[in-house]
Amino acid sequence: MNTLIQRIRSLFKEGQVEFDLPEDLQFRGYDSRIVGRLFRYVRPYGRQMLIALLLMGVITAASLSGPYIIKLALDNAIPARNVALLQELLVAFLAAQVIGWLARAAQVAAVAEAGQSSIYGVRRDLFEKFQRQSMSFFDKADVGVLMARMTSDVNALQELVTWAIVGTASDFFTLIGIVIVMLALDWRLSLITFAVLPIMALLTALWRARARDNWRRVRYYNGRMLGYIEENIQGVRVVQAFTREKLNLEKFVHQVNYRFNRAQQRAARLSAMFFPGVDFLATLSVALVIAFGGVLGDRTFTAGVLAAFVMYIGRFFDPIRDLAERYNTLQQAMTAGERLFGLLDRPIEIESKPGAPEMPPIRGEVVFDHVYFHYEPDLPVLHDIVLHVQPGQLIALVGATGSGKSTLVKLLNRSYDVKAGSLRIDGYDVRDVELSSLRRQMGIVLQETFLFRGTVAENIRYGRLDATDDEIVAAARAIGAHEFIEALPFGYQTLVEEGGASLSVGQRQLLAFARALLADPRILVLDEATSSIDTQTEKIIQDAMDRLLEGRTAFVIAHRLSTIVRADQIVVLSHGRIIEQGTHQELLALQGAYHHLYTMGFVEKRRDE
Repeated sequence: MNTLIQRIRSLFKEGQVEFDLPEDLQFRGYDSRIVGRLFRYVRPYGRQMLIALLLMGVITAASLSGPYIIKLALDNAIPARNVALLQELLVAFLAAQVIGWLARAAQVAAVAEAGQSSIYGVRRDLFEKFQRQSMSFFDKADVGVLMARMTSDVNALQELVTWAIVGTASDFFTLIGIVIVMLALDWRLSLITFAVLPIMALLTALWRARARDNWRRVRYYNGRMLGYIEENIQGVRVVQAFTREKLNLEKFVHQVNYRFNRAQQRAARLSAMFFPGVDFLATLSVALVIAFGGVLGDRTFTAGVLAAFVMYIGRFFDPIRDLAERYNTLQQAMTAGERLFGLLDRPIEIESKPGAPEMPPIRGEVVFDHVYFHYEPDLPVLHDIVLHVQPGQLIALVGATGSGKSTLVKLLNRSYDVKAGSLRIDGYDVRDVELSSLRRQMGIVLQETFLFRGTVAENIRYGRLDATDDEIVAAARAIGAHEFIEALPFGYQTLVEEGGASLSVGQRQLLAFARALLADPRILVLDEATSSIDTQTEKIIQDAMDRLLEGRTAFVIAHRLSTIVRADQIVVLSHGRIIEQGTHQELLALQGAYHHLYTMGFVEKRRDE
């Protein structure tokens, strides 16, 4: 016996995967808190779940009646050649099967409705949480892992709600019913049937532990693979520009995909050992029952009893097999639920204070009052920023890469919060007003423009959903985008691919300008918005700037100094500090850092010409 156990252990040990899992994917066990949280999503659909549980009794009765009806036919109707009784039993058998089929169909429909609707709520809340999360969350988030959370982890919960809960109850109910019927038919044959259960328990325990870890690894490496694929698709231009196709493919084949594939294979191998083992034990049990009842018994067993036992044995091991699978489903759901509810419970760093008042219409006065900021505590980014901007002024931020220009404007709409000091708009500390009321009055155009899948008009309207078609056209005309839009195959109704891949960089930037301006922001941020635009397109934008920025406060970040020489104030940053501040002429007269930047920019421009 010990040798057999050791052999079984060695077989299952082959299914282990050698890759270690991170802390958050280790086994957690059953957690009633996760089940309680999940139940809140299921509760509104309690009627469907109750119907499914009530139908469980009908399904079990219909399933158990079949072998017993056959037993009556073999023992009573056929030996007595009682045709009438045989016909009645046949009708009863068929009726039981039809009733069972109808009950099962109704149960599946009820469970599917409850499960799908419940998980719909989980997905909705997760997506809402992602939309509201702070930038600091996405700075450290792995996109592939987040996608895996929204797909494989949600699917694990869906499997639990849709099938495992009712299915587990149904299996237990069926198993208990079969045991009662078998004992009622003959307790001796029942004990022979149950003799293989210790081996079954051992086999299940060994499989369950290994399968749990293996499938957790499968989900982990699936997330990593999704992240790697997403990264390479997003960066395909860089990949091809540096001829990294072969190296990236080798990494995908020999590391990313290899680990995922191997984990899948090992998990499949475990299943290939366990489930045929269950079938073998069922066959062994049938053989023992037939041997004892037909040969070694005292001939008190009828043919009907033996036939019924053979059929009940087959049905006896089915729920055992299902329960083993559903235990693994439960563990998957516990791990998935812990991660998903952990995301839902993760605090949002930037949000409105309770009862925060609405921000009134902004005039555009901005005051940075001794502002300090850091992303990491030991890596300060902004130091003692003091800046007073009057309504309607154009502020240019210049400086070397990493000087803090983009960070400074990110504080305006509370993408991040200041760590010390205060940032006030029209006298209101931005942390004390309702967040959406603040952001609605700001517009931003980034260097890397993102366009959403949809029409050109829908992308421009993104900033103000109630805008009319005439207002969309007016915004496009104002920044010089109307002509190129009209030249598109369907004008403003032309479909834009995800990210705007079908448009040039300059065209995407023009649409981003139109989108920001349609929202009629009182404060406008242009974060290196013209750095990727050719000179002709930049001139179109510059020609419209006087009209577009009238009455608005604007912050402009640009490497091209020609776009900022008209600024009311030019702020020069270095290592997170303001080192110079003034108009173009004032800063040139200082012969300092700005003079050096402007001179270098002029020299480079002459070289290009």
